Amino acid sequence: MATQERKPLLLDFEKPLVELEARIKQIRELAEENDVDVSEQIRQLEARAVQLRQEIFTGLSPSQRLQLARHPRRPSTLDYVQAISDEWIELHGDRSGSDDPALVAGVGRLAGRPVVMLGHQKGRDTKDNVARNFGMASPGGYRKAIRLMEHANRFGMPIITFIDTPGAWAGVEAEKQGQGEAIAYNLREMFRFDVPILCTVIGEGGSGGALGIGVGDRLLMLEHAVYTVATPEACAAILWKDSAKAPQAAEALKITAWDLKNLGILDRIIPEPIGGAHSEPLKAAATLKQALLDDLAQLDALTSEQRRELRYQKFRNIGVFLEASA
Repeated sequence: MATQERKPLLLDFEKPLVELEARIKQIRELAEENDVDVSEQIRQLEARAVQLRQEIFTGLSPSQRLQLARHPRRPSTLDYVQAISDEWIELHGDRSGSDDPALVAGVGRLAGRPVVMLGHQKGRDTKDNVARNFGMASPGGYRKAIRLMEHANRFGMPIITFIDTPGAWAGVEAEKQGQGEAIAYNLREMFRFDVPILCTVIGEGGSGGALGIGVGDRLLMLEHAVYTVATPEACAAILWKDSAKAPQAAEALKITAWDLKNLGILDRIIPEPIGGAHSEPLKAAATLKQALLDDLAQLDALTSEQRRELRYQKFRNIGVFLEASA
């Protein structure tokens, strides 16, 4: 049976670029059919395509970056783990009768060094997303995460987390199972660990669901990732009773990597390939791996006491502001 070629998912702001690339392809095919030399015209159009791609992806609005962060083809936690680790074994279960597929965790090696890597896992399509609960972890997921992190701390292995969730699962069943307690427990315990902790927002970092694995010595973000206290849609519905005002909320919430860097919350912005991480996933993974190794080397130079103090002060200073007197 012939396989049907999978068409790339197209975002609205990408349409001018795709139309130009289609035009270049059409001109090239017509020139080959008619044996006409149009190489100069094609070079000019290709140069324009490169320029247009640069213009589009360097001038994105917060709501457009949110679209990229949610792109179904964007690399997930498992994609990055497989790309950057020498070997990795996924471990399951919270030892309380639950295993949450929305949060994956395991032990592996990064540049030959034993580490624990874990993160939220979204699906590729509707069926996969339903199985993964759209990356919204349950209490069992956060308990599985802390079990693996305690293992890492016991055996001196750095902890690397990947954040990609619209938020923790907010269902009634999650509340019955102690969602708030599970996240709060993780927050408290991550502050006391001796080993280095590196947290990276790879896609969408939402609310307490992100913070449940987000307390670390370093917070990194991919260039087109977002990190927010609530989704822009939820914020718009709360403030204006109109989710259509989500772009306005996205602007006000300061959700982009550049906003968070300016606010002192973020430690490092990891550049993505032009077109987003999904356009060249292996290149994006290589850049992420190097950033992790660089920061890990810096943290290795500190004592466990210095790392704990650094971690505490980092979060203690978030939200601190001064009011000018009248």
